Amino acid sequence: MDQKSTVAERPSALNITVPDFSATMTGEQNFELSAYRGKNIVLYFYPKDNTPGCTTEGIQFRDLHQQFQQANTEIFGVSRDSIRSHEGFKSKLAMPFQLISDPDERLCNMFNVMKMKNMYGKQARGIERSTFVIDGAGTLVKEWRGVKVPGHVDEVLEFVKALA
Repeated sequence: MDQKSTVAERPSALNITVPDFSATMTGEQNFELSAYRGKNIVLYFYPKDNTPGCTTEGIQFRDLHQQFQQANTEIFGVSRDSIRSHEGFKSKLAMPFQLISDPDERLCNMFNVMKMKNMYGKQARGIERSTFVIDGAGTLVKEWRGVKVPGHVDEVLEFVKALA
């Protein structure tokens, strides 16, 4: 896949191989997609640390983390927030998974999650809450866009359990 196209712009966006990528994440670690071959990956994109919907979504992923692990699945949250912000958010919620910082919007653009949104009556560019499942072979097998938090994490868990 060339650098200018996004996962979402590809014909039949599902069942395509996601190009290997790296990104900075919490825990003083670097995320490399290829390091997780053989495991399913949940990448959930969320607008901002320490906001109500993002906190609720993070808590729900946290509370079901062990069940995701039993389904051979690793979870990673992604937003444009800094590593410092992510570390505080992760610590505050006792998240057992890492958060990826994407301040340059490279991953956001790759997965086409940047949208114009109405915030307090004004147009603002931001992340559309979205979740992607990449299987152990590196293939995008499921996406949810414009996610509403209630019930979403349960739906993602049921999907990855069915992959096993």
